[in-house]
Amino acid sequence: MNTRFLLSLALALTVAPASALTVTGTVQGNVTPESRLGGFAVTPFGQPVQELVSAPLDGGSFRLDIPAAAPPARAQAVLTAQNVSWPGVIDPVQISAAAQAGELKFFVYRDQNGNARHDDNEVLREVSPMVGKSPLFVPWVSVDVTVSANKGYQVALKKGWNAFLVDVGRTVNVRTYPDGTAVLLPVGR
Repeated sequence: MNTRFLLSLALALTVAPASALTVTGTVQGNVTPESRLGGFAVTPFGQPVQELVSAPLDGGSFRLDIPAAAPPARAQAVLTAQNVSWPGVIDPVQISAAAQAGELKFFVYRDQNGNARHDDNEVLREVSPMVGKSPLFVPWVSVDVTVSANKGYQVALKKGWNAFLVDVGRTVNVRTYPDGTAVLLPVGR
């Protein structure tokens, strides 16, 4: 075998996985020292399963590079019209293809031991990054699929992680989140 080929293959296997998308923003409100923002794969009921990415909040701003890898199996479910509980979705729901789906939700926690990851004894508080009045919604799907629902809801998801801004009013407007667009993270206090 060619030495150059083996070196290239070894390098490719050691490179970290690419980021599916980047979420950057600023914090609105005060956070305690050692606060972190974590992106967690969640169950279909919104319960955190596994932290996929996190960033410190002490400086008042953050950057999360969401990994391209699929969420863990226990955070995935078959996407059906009966279990789509996404922001702005109102029955009837239509799904264009059979798919597995998952979701990433954001939680703030105090990293008490400074290990830069969530531990079971660290309390999670769900937060919703916003662009204007639109919340950021981050779903994952196993194949390309379109989801349609009442009041004009329609979103075309590509295989992997997707990010959308959802405006709910008389109609539902779903816009693709422009990768890297600054969000505002209201944390209270």
